[in-house]
Amino acid sequence: MKKSLLAQSVALACLALTAGGAQAVSFTQNDVTVDINGTINGFYVNRDSKVTTKATGASTSTQNSELTNGLLPGWINFVVTAKAGDQDIKAHFSFAPGINNNSQTVGLPIGNQAGAGNTNPYSQIDTRNVYFSFGNNDWGTLKFGRDIGLFGQNIILSDMTLLGVGGTSNAGIPYNTTFGMIGHGYMYTGFQAQITYSTPNFNGLSASGGIFQPSKFAGDENKTPGFQAKVDYDWKGAVPGKLWGGLVSQSSNCSNGSTCNGVGSNPAVTHNAAGYEAGIKGDMGNFGAVAYAFTGKGLGLSTIGAQFFGGGNATTGEKTDSKGYFLQGTYKYNKTKFGVNYGQNTDKNGATQAVFGGPENKNKSYTFGVYHSLNRFVTLVGEFNNEKINSAITETKNNTISAGAILFF
Repeated sequence: MKKSLLAQSVALACLALTAGGAQAVSFTQNDVTVDINGTINGFYVNRDSKVTTKATGASTSTQNSELTNGLLPGWINFVVTAKAGDQDIKAHFSFAPGINNNSQTVGLPIGNQAGAGNTNPYSQIDTRNVYFSFGNNDWGTLKFGRDIGLFGQNIILSDMTLLGVGGTSNAGIPYNTTFGMIGHGYMYTGFQAQITYSTPNFNGLSASGGIFQPSKFAGDENKTPGFQAKVDYDWKGAVPGKLWGGLVSQSSNCSNGSTCNGVGSNPAVTHNAAGYEAGIKGDMGNFGAVAYAFTGKGLGLSTIGAQFFGGGNATTGEKTDSKGYFLQGTYKYNKTKFGVNYGQNTDKNGATQAVFGGPENKNKSYTFGVYHSLNRFVTLVGEFNNEKINSAITETKNNTISAGAILFF
């Protein structure tokens, strides 16, 4: 087992970009190698929340406990690699179940509504990776299938709460994960159908770009796919680090003669959405730091975190403006890492009026975390998160304490 098991396992579980991740089981027959690895976690979470109505000053306070997955669900990966001529071949399947159960009757399976006959739409197996790729170090790599997106990919891997819970713990049911700092500094990249090309690595410089399954975020048809791209520059030395930039772009169309966004389309109308990001991270001895920012127009409600959800006003067609930034610092002492991060997202206009009751919604949050490597498999995690949500109608303050453990094998 490699010394860097934890970092490699997280990279494989979340990004699934390399075949060189931690290998719990690895075997080769002829010229085909199969690697199997995974992760499991569980956390106790206690959260108190106070919601204040701005017009009256009246407030409601609640406190709840939960046993939940963290930002990572459970994850099992099957990675197949081979070489054919001068081509490196890879195929990857993964399944991501969770420990949560939304049944209100103890002992009943997830989705069971105690005889009501309803089926929970979130009870299906979560297949996050199903793709294959081929290429080499001379001309690059082509990927076909479902894998993590390019926009927002680097920042979620850099978020220390990836090993823990973060703040939005109530998202654990029925999604099998919390949201960490998603919606508090960055948007979720998601796992998406794609055809992408990645260049070879030129002395630390590399790039990826491709077409993605489009979303009808503001229309009734999509004439073109989505597009995402990113550029990375990694360097080594006394202060190793990474610098990156990325973009996402998509068009959604209102067909000629249709009623779209509350009005008739004659002639056809095209709505465009775009987002841009930049980030940097580095290490100096036992210290680490991350800085990141993004902006988008029509990209969606960043405070919810999902791309293209609420990208515009359904009546007027006005686009949602979104932006955010994320800062993080960590210090490692022996087998324990201490960290603090802060993130803020702001959405203006567009869909904010319909969803939040006003022209602006703002999320901001910070997390204090302690991550102790008990052994090469298990990391113990403790976090405190403070979250504030401001809309035109209410102000919400949440405090979340979480403690648990995560295993990589």
